[in-house]
Amino acid sequence: MAVNYKELGLSNTTEMFKKAVEGGYAIPAYNFNNLEQMQAIIQACVETKSPVILQVSAGARKYANATLLRNMAKGAVEYAEELGYKIPVVLHLDHGDTFELCKDCIDNGFSSVMIDGSHHSYEENVELTKKVVEYAHAHGVTVEGELGVLAGVEDDVVAEESTYTRPEEVEDFVKRTGVDSLAISIGTSHGAHKFTPEQCTTNEEGLLVPPPLKFEILEEIEKRIPGFPIVLHGSSSVPQEHVATINKFGGAMKAAVGIPEEQLRKAAKSAVCKINIDSDGRLAMTAAVRQVMAENPSEFDPRKYLGPARDLLKELYMHKNINVLGSAEQA
Repeated sequence: MAVNYKELGLSNTTEMFKKAVEGGYAIPAYNFNNLEQMQAIIQACVETKSPVILQVSAGARKYANATLLRNMAKGAVEYAEELGYKIPVVLHLDHGDTFELCKDCIDNGFSSVMIDGSHHSYEENVELTKKVVEYAHAHGVTVEGELGVLAGVEDDVVAEESTYTRPEEVEDFVKRTGVDSLAISIGTSHGAHKFTPEQCTTNEEGLLVPPPLKFEILEEIEKRIPGFPIVLHGSSSVPQEHVATINKFGGAMKAAVGIPEEQLRKAAKSAVCKINIDSDGRLAMTAAVRQVMAENPSEFDPRKYLGPARDLLKELYMHKNINVLGSAEQA
């Protein structure tokens, strides 16, 4: 039996994005696969009074079960109220790649879906995106499309090379598909190893500095579709303190480099109104778990290592909302 997102207390992205574009900030889109991640996201967003997009990948649905994730999202809405502040919560499919997957998510209570047809030809991407939009809009669900390909690896999304978004295509794409937001490629990429050392320069401290984002492409897109909600994927900054902790306690995260936070802050002040962050959360949780395990080798209670992982994740997301995305106090 189909479930509409409104029955779960969820919001779609329409008002959320309108306010974000006007207000010069971006909504955090945080991926979750389990209870601790969901707790950390909601705690961080309630305490900073930030709207939030709970993202679920196809891989997460396989891992955690679609029914459980849907009910966790429903619980997240109630949990936020229990914590003392009602924030708008979106349940979003990240990188849906088929009409069938998007339809299944819409029928199972998602309030927003992404259809990523960027690996198809332009015309096939238009056709697929339009089909998803027609079904989604009939159910009040908002749709994110994508133009351009991001390199990197994240869950089931794998691309060897990136292809920057072509500004001359965006107007036609938005008009013909009816999408509500558009993910673009301006130099971000998936995963914790976003750039090879050869692509980076080295600063005075000997740290790798990635190439800057292509803001000229973003500016050209904004000129062509003024005020239209833009999305950045692959926007983790790969905090070096968490990488250092992982490596200190037995990990092997060499040459992990992300997007500098000041560049994301600049993007958030433009028409970019949704920024996806997943790898940073994985790094924070892994750092906390590795530290507990290394310092307390006799520990076997999952709460004793997943609790600190949740707390560090919450701290990270509060920082993102306040200092990077500018979404704090916007709910």
